[in-house]
This record gives sequence, C-alpha cells and structure tokens, in this order.
Amino acid sequence: MKQKIDFTDSLEKIAVKIFPSSAEGSSYVAQEIADLIREKEAAGQKCIIGLATGSSPKTLYAELVRMHKNEGLSFKNVITFNLDQYYPMEADALQSYHYFMRKNLFEKTDIDPNNYFLPDGMIPKDKVKEHCADYEKKIADAGGLDLQILGIGTNGHIGFNEPGSGIYSKTRLITLDNSTRIANAYEFGNMSQVPRMAITMGISTILKSKKIILMAWGQSKAPVIQKAVEEDDTEEIPASLLQNHDDCTFVIDEGCASELARFKKPWLTGECIWTDNMIKRAVVNLSLQLKKPVLSLTNIDYNDNGLSDLLVEKGDAYETNLQVFYLLRDSITGWPGGKPTEQRINHPERSEPFPKKVVLFSPHPDDDIISMGGTFLRLHDQGHDIHLAYQTSGNIAVTDEFVTRFIDFAVGFENMFDIDDSKSKAILENATAFLKTKKSTEKDTPEIRDIKGLIRRCEAKATCQYVGLTDRQIHFQNLPFYETGTIEKNPMGEEDVRITMALLNEIQPHQIYCAGDFADPHGTHKVCFDVVIEALNRIKAANEPWVANCWLWLYKGAWQEWDITEIEMAVPMSPDQVVKKRNGIFIHQSQKDSIPFQGTDDREFWQRAEERNSNTAKLYAQLGLTQYAAVEAFVRWHY
Repeated sequence: MKQKIDFTDSLEKIAVKIFPSSAEGSSYVAQEIADLIREKEAAGQKCIIGLATGSSPKTLYAELVRMHKNEGLSFKNVITFNLDQYYPMEADALQSYHYFMRKNLFEKTDIDPNNYFLPDGMIPKDKVKEHCADYEKKIADAGGLDLQILGIGTNGHIGFNEPGSGIYSKTRLITLDNSTRIANAYEFGNMSQVPRMAITMGISTILKSKKIILMAWGQSKAPVIQKAVEEDDTEEIPASLLQNHDDCTFVIDEGCASELARFKKPWLTGECIWTDNMIKRAVVNLSLQLKKPVLSLTNIDYNDNGLSDLLVEKGDAYETNLQVFYLLRDSITGWPGGKPTEQRINHPERSEPFPKKVVLFSPHPDDDIISMGGTFLRLHDQGHDIHLAYQTSGNIAVTDEFVTRFIDFAVGFENMFDIDDSKSKAILENATAFLKTKKSTEKDTPEIRDIKGLIRRCEAKATCQYVGLTDRQIHFQNLPFYETGTIEKNPMGEEDVRITMALLNEIQPHQIYCAGDFADPHGTHKVCFDVVIEALNRIKAANEPWVANCWLWLYKGAWQEWDITEIEMAVPMSPDQVVKKRNGIFIHQSQKDSIPFQGTDDREFWQRAEERNSNTAKLYAQLGLTQYAAVEAFVRWHY
C-alpha cells in the first residue's frame, strides 16, 4: 500500500514544533538541553550554550532548575554565552540581563560562576568594539556554540538584531528600534527609562551555532512567526534569516502557531475536514480577501482561491454563502444575558433564567470597562445582577508622580481641617521621603504599594457606581500571586484558587465573563484566567449543582481582539454607548496620559478599545451584515 504523504507543513521553510502550552514547549526544550549536557559530559567535553532573556525563556529556566534539583542535572560542564545586554545598564539593576540570568538560572544551579558570560552593559563606549571582538573570540576559543536558544520580538528581531541587521553581522553595539523599546517598556516604569542601545550577538554569530532553537509563546507573536517561517528570508525580518541554518527548530505554542497556513488556511496544505467552523473560517477569509460580501462570492471565487474542494463537498457556493451568513448574523445580539421575550434557537445566550446572576472577572481594576464596557452597561440596564470581581490590585501600574499628587492632597486635607492623626502622617512622610530618593530600579515599599492599590481601588469603585452597581456587587479579591512589588509575578497559588472558589460558590452565577486576552506584557491575564478555570473545575468536581447551568464567556480588547472567525457573541454599540464607555474609562485617571507597562501599543487604553471595537463592526459590515458604530466580541469557553 502506498504511504500517504503529509503536506501539513509544506509551506514552512523552518522546522516547527507546536505544543498546547508554553509549559509543555519549555519542557521539550529543557529535555533537549539536558540530553546535550549529559552527552557532552559522557564524552568528557564542555557543553557550550547560547542563552536568551526576556519573557519566552522564563519557563524554560524554571524547568531546568527543577531538573537540576529533582533529577540531578548538573551544569558543572556547561559554559554559557548570553545573546545581549542593554547599554548602558548596571549588572545589578533589576532590568539587567545579568540580574535576570542569576535570579532565574545561575544562582539556582551548580554552574561555575567563571563559566557564564554576558556582554558588559557598563563598558566605556570607546572600549565597546574591543569588548565585542573579545566576546566573539571567547565563543570561538570555547569551541563554538553547540546550541543557541532564541526568543523573537514582534518585529522579528533575534537577540537585539533589529530589522535591517545583515546576515554577516557580528557582536556589536546597536540602536534599539522604537517598537522594541515600547515592547520592553513593561520592564521599566516608563518609556524614558528604557535604554536606547544594546550590545548583541550578530546574525552571523548566531548562525555559526551547531543547533538553534527559537521559542515563542502567545498569539501576539503569531504574525511574525508566520512571516519568518513561511515567507522569503529578508533582513527586514531578522528571524527569517534562520532559514539559512541546517539545524534550526521553532518551538511554539498553539496561539503562536495560529497564523501558520496549516491552521489559518489548512485547505492550502492538504486535505481538509469541512466542519461548520472550518467552512466559516474559509468563507469569511475569502470574503475579506476579495473585499466582497459573503453573499456575493461565486464559484469562480472559490476555485481561484484554493477552495475548489469545498465546492466539490458542499455544492454550489450560494448555499455555503448562506450557511456562513446565518452563522455571522446569529452571533449578533443586543441582549448578552439572553432576551426573555424571545426564544431564538440560535441566540448566543439562553433566554432563561432571567434575570441572570453574573460575575465579571477583571484582572486589573480597569479591564472590565476597557474590554467590555458596553456589554457591562447593557447587562446592568437589562436588569441582571452583576458582580464585579477585581482580581488584582493593579498597584504596579500607578506612577510615582500620581502617588505624590495624592499624598499632597491627603496632607493638605488633614492640615485644612486640622486633623491630627499621627499614624497617617508618619505613613505619608515615610512615603514622601522614599519617593524622593527612589532609584528607577528600586522596588516600592509595602506602604507605597498599598497607596497605589488604594488609588486603583477608588477608581474601580467609582466606575462601578457610574454603571449603577452597589457596594454589595463589588469584590476586591487582591489575589496573592500578584503582590510581589515587581512586574515579575508568582505562579498561581492555592490561596488564589480558594479565594475565587469562595466568591463563585457564594454568588452561584449563571454567567461568567473572564479575560481571554493573554497578550498583556507581564502575564497577569493568563494567571487570572488559570485561577478561574481551576476554581470552576474544582467546583464542578465537587458536584455543586449551580455550576452545570453556568456559562463562561471570554472577552478581549485591552491588548488584542478576537479573530472575526472565532466570535460567538457580538454585542453592538451605538455612538452614544461608545461615548458612555469612553467616559467610564476616563474615571481611571491613574491610567490616562502616561501608562506604565503599556506593552507594544503606545496609545491610551480608551483609544485602543475604541479602535478595536470599531474595527470589529467594520469587519461585520464588510461581510455584508449591518453597519454598527462598534462591536464587543466574546467566545464561549467550555470547562
């Protein structure tokens, strides 16, 4: 029997391994590293590894530390060279890659401190060229890199080789692209603190490695992964130059793989199973590609764009067009909690019970109004009992200047009304003194964090009152995983789950809204989501009767939006409702104008939300549906 050829990855020019999660992908890479270390050790040789920093390798280093502690993996025969370092940057600064590597790997294993090397971020500028040449020589003298670990930026950079970096480039001082500085601003208080330069290994240095593994996680990296893997190699996407290496593998998660043809357009890579969702995806993408309404697509359009197999299986284009049009139409509703007077079979939500008890989980104290403010307002106006659960304090996203303003107000208030509270005066004096001498790399004191948390708490409460909620409907959870005082958060803990289970069992909701947007730069949304899912699964395992009748809806909006083909409930907004949502966002004054840790998008959150909501509405209109001012989108999660 002739063996069937798999064309799934036929458009990919670099080997790609896809895992369900970053944890599983990191475990795979860790095992590759462990096998290499042990192989070299058995041969009596040093193992030379190039290491990366940033968010992508954190789970890798955690797994290597676990293997060292629990499985006896030794790093005594390992020599490491890091890709890059900010310039200028002191080695002990919190944002320094020296500090990152020591805290995440070196100090937790038995590696010889004389065997790890990083570029010096404080070398005098007139000595940088000599230092870079010496770094190259150290790598060569060690025998060259056996393995290089890489991450990737949203603009395609590897190391700090920005777009335009040549394939023959070596270790050097470079100027950081503005998009890179914005993307890395989450590590700093604000953009002005992000260095403008860095020392990085060159593309040529990286390509000399015997083996390369690039890791990437999350949907925000999906577009650049697709370009690097499937399109022609170009210096404008430095990662695409890895196509010229004989042993390079990209290890990514499912979100990061979502733009690859095998997922985005699987009908182009071989046989396709035409489910309703697959048909919807194919026809919607075709409609947007050709800029024609769904109902105007023809058999010729299908044939000319790789969808002839769909015609063979389903028949004339017109019937398929109708099927997809009805799926899109039925996702639109002005009644996100269900319409009690209308028993529409294909409505996204159930009509009964009505009104519903609703829990809206907001990872930060403003995600609720930013991401689903129109739906939030509508649920309240339609009579549902909404409970707002603010999962974290959000205290690190308040600038020191904003704290100073509130301290000045508090002191002025006490003086104006001759209030003599020695304890509060002492707290305010200590806070003021700390802020005056605080270094940019210094962690806030507990008192400062409490003040910042209080500022955000008051803003959140004011937003709820603006919508119409009472105090009994507002819940500040302050989940412990968040309270580290730095952008680096702890993993989900038992207390986080317990707090969430207690709230859910108390309210016993019919509907839950949760952030499904995992592109926030410090990962808070993902941990908050995992806490909710773990809580729901435990409640379900305990056979609590209410959970069987509870639906979970995921929203996006602050950092990214759902793909139009994924949306299962679309809630339209009128121009007046858009303005009302905007005014609700404005209540969060600490998050306006200057936003700490804002990620790759330098606009204010209200601007991001309006643009994304407006764009979703335009996409529905382009597909041939009604033109709305804005649309908020949701996907149902089955737990």
